[in-house]
Amino acid sequence: MKKVVIILVLVLLGIQGFAQDAQYSQFYAAPLYLNPAMAGSTEMTQIGVNYRNQWPGLDQSITSYSAFADHYIFSANSGIGLIFNRSEQSMANLSVSEIGLAYSYRARLGFRSFLRFGGQVSYMDRDAYFGNMIFGSQIDDASGSIGDFSGENLGQDMRHQFADYSFGVLYNNEHAWFGISAHHITQPNISFLEGEFSELPMKLSAHGGVKFDLSGGAFRSYYNQNSGVRELALAFNYKNQGPFQQLDLGAQLNIQPLVLGLWYRGLPISDEMGTNHESIVSLVGISLGGGLSVGYSYDYVVSSLASANVGGAHEISIRYSFLAGDSAGGGRKTSMPCFKY
Repeated sequence: MKKVVIILVLVLLGIQGFAQDAQYSQFYAAPLYLNPAMAGSTEMTQIGVNYRNQWPGLDQSITSYSAFADHYIFSANSGIGLIFNRSEQSMANLSVSEIGLAYSYRARLGFRSFLRFGGQVSYMDRDAYFGNMIFGSQIDDASGSIGDFSGENLGQDMRHQFADYSFGVLYNNEHAWFGISAHHITQPNISFLEGEFSELPMKLSAHGGVKFDLSGGAFRSYYNQNSGVRELALAFNYKNQGPFQQLDLGAQLNIQPLVLGLWYRGLPISDEMGTNHESIVSLVGISLGGGLSVGYSYDYVVSSLASANVGGAHEISIRYSFLAGDSAGGGRKTSMPCFKY
């Protein structure tokens, strides 16, 4: 019964437009999804895909997919990117698809100190099938039988498209980075019902961290995949969307070609609603050579959902980085010190 209640709540939240965007634990492996200012931030050409299966222990699944490609144009100090996102909730066959174009500009503030500005415009599509849903108004309290008509003003198959806009800023030097991004700036109407208005809340994110070199000054080159890299990075990512807020705190140890990571997700500070410990995320990533990297992470649920045996979340990322086009300055020590995954 707990499983049914959880799923119904999730679906109804999605219909009303108060649901959170799909999230990734390996958000630095989905850089354009995190912040459009990260387009071209590796100063290379990069192609990547992400897959997330959330709460597989439930009868109904929540899956997310993301794919992106970005490229840095050295002659224009600019990055360009293309991103595709899709999330699916199986009970109502509710899916959200997005295809977007991103652009960023890098301004030099010092020897190895930079400020990037980025923007993204997207086409969004929401599709749902409500023919299989059962509402409380259909259930007879005495017999438990299910009637045919719910009284809800919902068609069986519904679709809604709209434009969406995002903006971001990212600062970095050799050892630290800090970024701010805003998605759904215009808070577009996502209601399936004609004449009704349900806005998609703006999503705000503040993210940053610091990197420590443990290799004693060993040279590194991502393009040539040189060994000898030993780094520790500490980072955070705070997100706010409508009534929801979330904080990720984590660390990643990079011992080329292996990356090990650990994240805490939740809100450790108590308020009138109490603390909200959501999950502990463990990660392992490996650079396979030639610019190919693969990461796997698992979210271990520590919230009240743990009693429902939801099964946590599995996530996989694959990226391929290379130099393409006019690569003057390519192969140098990268100016972005942030997390690998």
